[in-house]
Amino acid sequence: MKAGRIVRITLVMISIALQVFAQTKKENNWPQWRGPLATGVSPTAEPPLTWSEQKNIRWKTAIPGRGHSTPIIWEDRLFLTTAVPYGEHRAPLPQTAPGAHDNLSVTQTHHFAALAVDRKSGKIVWQTTLKSDLPHEGGHKTASLASASPATDGKQLYVSFGSQGIYCLTLDGDLVWEKQLGQMATKHGHGEGSTPVLYKDILLVNWDHEDASFLVALDTKNGSERWRVDRDEVTSWSSPIVVEHKGNAQAIVSGTQRVRGYDIETGNVIWECGGLSHNIVASPVSADGMVFVASSYEKQAILAIKLDGAVGDITGTGNVVWRRTRGTPYVPSPLLYGEWIYFLRHYQGILTRLVAESGEEPFGPFRLDGIRNVYASPVGAANRVYITSRDGATLVMTHEAIPEFLTINHLDDTFNASAALSGKDLFMRGEQFLYCIGETAE
Repeated sequence: MKAGRIVRITLVMISIALQVFAQTKKENNWPQWRGPLATGVSPTAEPPLTWSEQKNIRWKTAIPGRGHSTPIIWEDRLFLTTAVPYGEHRAPLPQTAPGAHDNLSVTQTHHFAALAVDRKSGKIVWQTTLKSDLPHEGGHKTASLASASPATDGKQLYVSFGSQGIYCLTLDGDLVWEKQLGQMATKHGHGEGSTPVLYKDILLVNWDHEDASFLVALDTKNGSERWRVDRDEVTSWSSPIVVEHKGNAQAIVSGTQRVRGYDIETGNVIWECGGLSHNIVASPVSADGMVFVASSYEKQAILAIKLDGAVGDITGTGNVVWRRTRGTPYVPSPLLYGEWIYFLRHYQGILTRLVAESGEEPFGPFRLDGIRNVYASPVGAANRVYITSRDGATLVMTHEAIPEFLTINHLDDTFNASAALSGKDLFMRGEQFLYCIGETAE
């Protein structure tokens, strides 16, 4: 009897130790869009404070093709996606949708590929083409055909090209399975960008477009559908998150009609809440039983939602702890860092920082000198916040009760992808190059 109890206690202790080890390993890497906590924060990284093209660049690697997907990091490798044009030029795709005059003119077939880059040297370890096709939409002129970020559990790599397919690969670049979900018809033909989210053995894909929208859970072993639910939604580019609350996991998905929390095992809607705009791009963030969702298009809104007691339609109830209707983000997602939530106005260089729990604003908003158009989402580490504009300027500020602006750094590239952090390195993907930024000997 006593021996059996000792065995059970030992097994529990081993299980807890393995969970702690797995969590620590995850936090030391950047395995998904918005990092290990899905908030934009690395709890362990210590990136540099200053850099330029001549200072603190460990390596700089030209990446073939074009893509705005954030690199992810697992141990000694980075993974990213790209779309590489090739072959003869054809007549451009017809621009018939309203607002399509702002779209890319696609005249070539593309290789849709995943890449692995050696973290120490910056050399491309492998490049696997997953599909070659002429895209049916070009996307906005500031967008790319490879905007969804990869995800990894440290065992396999998961990649989405939307209409061009969802793919699972080994970390050595070999295809495990693929799933075709059809063609998206995005608003104005502005293209695709929502990143799937990985939770245990489920890969969750949001498919909001101008036709029949849905949310689907794919089995990571073989790509089969665990469940699929219809969504009464139009095009969005926001990525889902998964939140564990009181022992249960739920997928949080922003939408124009409703923000919804779905049971991760069944796809059943747990709660829903109205209040956002059309054209949602920013992804939700969550911590301590609260979820924060935001948008800024024909109207501005950011909502703080308490998960305790959130059941059914919670619009206008006490579960919406606070809301704000000015200065909210359009393209960049919020940064949830400790007690503060940071977000930019639309995609401009005006920063708001609120107490996440209450929505109070002790200081600000802050006009960020030298920062203009921002598509990359801000990131945080080492008690600092990093904000990168499209023209290659990165402002660094302290994450203190009274923030201090420390420095602004410049690189000779255009940046739409968000940064990734791990160890003492900051990884930034530009239109041309992937940079590893870290302290180097003078």
